[in-house]
Amino acid sequence: MPDVLVLYFSRYGAVAKMARHISRGVEKVDLVHARVRTVPDVSATTSANTNSVPDHGAPYATIDDLRECVGLALGSPTRFGNMAAPLKHFLDTTGPLWLSGGLAGKPAAVFTASSSMHGGQETTLISMMLPLMHHGMVLVGLPYSETVLLRTVTGGTPYGASHVAGADSDRPLSKDEESLCQALGTRLAHIAKTLYEARS
Repeated sequence: MPDVLVLYFSRYGAVAKMARHISRGVEKVDLVHARVRTVPDVSATTSANTNSVPDHGAPYATIDDLRECVGLALGSPTRFGNMAAPLKHFLDTTGPLWLSGGLAGKPAAVFTASSSMHGGQETTLISMMLPLMHHGMVLVGLPYSETVLLRTVTGGTPYGASHVAGADSDRPLSKDEESLCQALGTRLAHIAKTLYEARS
């Protein structure tokens, strides 16, 4: 069975930590594996180049990673209530995949982190949903049957997992945030497996 792709951009490490918990949730489902990938930073200086392999952490994503996956978890820090430019830049290169319908019918989930409690988490999650809808993906959120949503005083939304990283971006994930990340990964993997087996 192909992988669930956990694709993210992380500036200070919070979103990368969320990606690890989402991956753990994915791998709670039998026969489903998480493929973790990131994207390179971008620069306002057009002559800037990035090494083809990151110095540390997950490898950089390719269009083939998207084409081969059975589901996608997409993560970004908030940037003025929107996804970060490096992730948007990568998504902007997926036109050929859109033309072929390569992601149509596959499930997708989103996750984010912000410095403050009201730092635009929900609008960032929605901004990530928009290109996925154009690709024809099936959006997966967090239902309130995940009762942690009813009690969390840190991150967590029905639109996707979230984390409040603090002004210095050094606050660890709370137990509720970890739980919701894993729950989102598990839910995405269950749906991806079901849809994949229905097509096979």
